[in-house]
Amino acid sequence: QAQPVESGGGSVQSGGSLRLSCAASGYIDSSACMGWFRQAPGKEREGVATLSGNGFTDYADSVKGRFTVSRDYTKNTVNLQMNSLKPEDTAMYYCAARAAGAWCPPLTDLEGFDYWGQGTQVTVSS
Repeated sequence: QAQPVESGGGSVQSGGSLRLSCAASGYIDSSACMGWFRQAPGKEREGVATLSGNGFTDYADSVKGRFTVSRDYTKNTVNLQMNSLKPEDTAMYYCAARAAGAWCPPLTDLEGFDYWGQGTQVTVSS
């Protein structure tokens, strides 16, 4: 069964950095659109960043300039480098993938993604 598997979460102080990784196992096309989403307690899941199969990226306004999404084709992973972390970045972070197709839906279109990981927790303390 195709499922993304996240890793790299943890606890960090405000201003610190973390790097999340998502391994696309199973039948997820290595060039398909993949994205990162997050959900804080009591809030709805929101889009953080997406990376299309042809390299186009999209970021939420709240993370622009601080987060960078990238793909490692040799390992079939998508990474999220998070710098200058803030307490408001605290959330469960999820990796998602489209079954096929290089283009990405808008960050607000969670239903546009077919496969979801179990999530990895990121906690930023002030």
